[in-house]
Amino acid sequence: MLKNEQVIRRFSESVKLKILSELSKGKFTKRELSRIYNVGPSTITDWIHKYKRQDLLNKRVKVESMDELERIHALQKENEQLKALLIKKDIDNLVIDSYLEVAAKQLGFKDAEDLKKKLDIKP
Repeated sequence: MLKNEQVIRRFSESVKLKILSELSKGKFTKRELSRIYNVGPSTITDWIHKYKRQDLLNKRVKVESMDELERIHALQKENEQLKALLIKKDIDNLVIDSYLEVAAKQLGFKDAEDLKKKLDIKP
């Protein structure tokens, strides 16, 4: 058989729904159905999405030990603390910049950047 002579199979809606029905009844697994009907398991998954049969998708269950859960909670707490510190640092920088603006105007400088240059303050 030449490459161009490959057979392209199209499944009717009724066959697709029949396969999904058998899958939902639990008669066969997706792998067994793919062998019976000579269709790829990923194609059956595509049909599940097409017909919005999310109940037929594999369920993921995440199993974690208590140590992992404690570590996750500790990291989340640390993350929140770091966010709070970052916000505080940003506010402090805004306050300092405001003070420099006021001081620059009172001392007769053009703007805060000129005052920083005069005082050799790094931005």
